[in-house]
Amino acid sequence: MKDFAAIDFETANFERTSVCSVGVVIYRDGVKVDEFYSLIKPEPEYYNRVCSSVNGMCYEDTVDAPVFPDVWAQIEPKIQGLPLVAHNKAFDEGCLKAVFRCYQMDYPDYPFYCTLVRSRQVWPQGRHNLDVIAGYCGYDLKNHHHALADADACAAIALEIL
Repeated sequence: MKDFAAIDFETANFERTSVCSVGVVIYRDGVKVDEFYSLIKPEPEYYNRVCSSVNGMCYEDTVDAPVFPDVWAQIEPKIQGLPLVAHNKAFDEGCLKAVFRCYQMDYPDYPFYCTLVRSRQVWPQGRHNLDVIAGYCGYDLKNHHHALADADACAAIALEIL
């Protein structure tokens, strides 16, 4: 796979609609051509301790952030015609579909691929966390759980094993 958009969401709480940041990395012909990062005002707008401890974000980070439809309006033209890739697509695709429903937006049924599922086929033994699999692919993931850093790591994995 050489043409795709790797995407990662972070959430404020356990609601899939509570996306509070998004990172997108775009590859065409195997070359990184663009990236995008934005904070997002989560819906519902509260943070729980567990999510904050993972991604380091809190209410003050997103109180003035744009809502999801405004952020997606910037992303959509960048990814037009591209399949999406995520490490654990069940989570990221679930978040994307949930916020589309929340804001009553028509979901365009993006083709979605999962580097987590594929990594379990390639390396059946051991852990399959994003940082571990990125390391197998020669990518040193720094700033894990920052949406853009995670999307970039996912892209590195996709280039190697999808």
